[in-house]
Amino acid sequence: MTGISQEKQSDSLDTERVVVVKAYTPTIGDAFKIKATPTLNDSITQQKKPIQYNIFSVPVASTFTPAKGRAANIDRPKPIDIYDNYATLGFGNFTSVLAEFYSNFQLNRSDNLGIYLHHNSAQGDIDDVVLDNKYYNSVLDATYTSRTRDYTYGIEVGAEHQLYNWYGLPNPSQFTAEQIDAIDPQQNYFGVKLGGKVQFDDLYFKKASLQYRFFGDDQSSVEHHVVAKPTFEFEMGDNLITTDVIIDYLSGSFERDIDVATQTPNEYGIVNLGVSPSLSILRDDLTLNLGAAVYYSIDTENSDNDLFIYPKVTASYRLLEESVIAYGGVEGDLKQNSYRDAVQENPSVSPTLIIEPTNMLFDAYVGIKGKISEVLSYNFRGSYITEDEKPLFVNNPSTTLRLEGFDYGNSFSYRYDDINTLVGYGELNLEINKKFKLGASVEYFNYDTEDEQEAWNLPEIKASVLLDYQINTKWYAGAQLFYVGERKDINNQVASLPNNPVSTVTLDAFFDANVNVGYRLNDQLSFFVKGNNLGGENYERWANFPVQDIQILGGVTYKFDY
Repeated sequence: MTGISQEKQSDSLDTERVVVVKAYTPTIGDAFKIKATPTLNDSITQQKKPIQYNIFSVPVASTFTPAKGRAANIDRPKPIDIYDNYATLGFGNFTSVLAEFYSNFQLNRSDNLGIYLHHNSAQGDIDDVVLDNKYYNSVLDATYTSRTRDYTYGIEVGAEHQLYNWYGLPNPSQFTAEQIDAIDPQQNYFGVKLGGKVQFDDLYFKKASLQYRFFGDDQSSVEHHVVAKPTFEFEMGDNLITTDVIIDYLSGSFERDIDVATQTPNEYGIVNLGVSPSLSILRDDLTLNLGAAVYYSIDTENSDNDLFIYPKVTASYRLLEESVIAYGGVEGDLKQNSYRDAVQENPSVSPTLIIEPTNMLFDAYVGIKGKISEVLSYNFRGSYITEDEKPLFVNNPSTTLRLEGFDYGNSFSYRYDDINTLVGYGELNLEINKKFKLGASVEYFNYDTEDEQEAWNLPEIKASVLLDYQINTKWYAGAQLFYVGERKDINNQVASLPNNPVSTVTLDAFFDANVNVGYRLNDQLSFFVKGNNLGGENYERWANFPVQDIQILGGVTYKFDY
């Protein structure tokens, strides 16, 4: 950088010679630094004057008067009254009676006592039936439950009485009026149960149940059934291990077997000891249960013991959240058959049954379920079941030696066979809201028997439609529609005739329509009308056992508190 310095001369424009004495060499100390906030010393810069703000209020005349504010009203729904007790009484054609009573007593903050009574009966009067066909079914149950800080326990006792008739007399025209009058088709069943259960909150010993049931009839049949089932549960990491221990004891006796001539007492005794551990694994959308069951079965009457091992593996996986859930499994079990179970399924069995357990080797199934929309859900499943010693109901033959009311070809007994069953199942459920629910299901069966000619009295198709509609706050309605396909049974024959071939009879498929309508007068009192078998079809549920046709029953239900 080169600087020039000169001495100021006069304002004349004469030329002058300038002699540079020293070259200008600047240093950093000579640089001029501009301040971020410079100080102004300009004499023309005016200082800011302080400003004071004052509000100049001018009153304005007004006639407006604001209304006083208040909270807005909210329409609250009327709370629903819940009653602990109710009683129902109804009457219908066929001199039918329906009675129910339930009462719950809150003994204190932790203890409850409940009583339930149910009675259903009809005097029969079925068309073209010559024997008495009335029935009634009465049940009385009482339960006591206590809840403490660490555990909950309960006790239950009950009694039952059922009356049925072996009214399915084949070919009644073959009998005279005197012979028919001499037949006593009435059968009475009696039952008593006593049980208890306990559940712990913070123990590995999670829960346990024990139940004893006595069942018998007025033909001197006796059955005792005891089932004990403790359950242990503990965590291993993020997984849960559950172990069930099963002790199932069954013993009973009938006065005779189906062979009238021999009159041999028929006794049975079975003890099944089992253990079933399972491991539950939860991983995001996957639920997996890995388990097995081991049973040791003891036949105390025939000194025959067997060991059974079954798989118990189930899995489900969410493919699309709640829309598509795939599931499947392979499960087996040892099923304890009993006289009471046979009666509940078919009250017209004879007290001559052979009782033994069913060995279900496995039930392998795969399916898919989920929701198509918020109101429509579905479930489709296919399965293959292998069972050894599966009981089948067959019509007992008529004999020439008739000692009891069930010896006229008008009763049923068990036949056991090894059966493989292919099952297809589909279900749709529509729930628009809590007031309207509609469900439909259909099930298809294909049986492969080993020894028997047919899978006796088992249908190939079953279907149902269930409807529940809350019309308004006062009216409600429901419907249950059932369809059962054809079944086959052994045709009645006289067993003593030689060379009499076994023939089959085909029972027609049937459709049963049941409808109920109710009206709530208030929160406590309501009226109802029920119609059963409204198709008016006098179909046969079992061979030679037609049912009542159109049945209408009306009644009243009253809810209350003490």
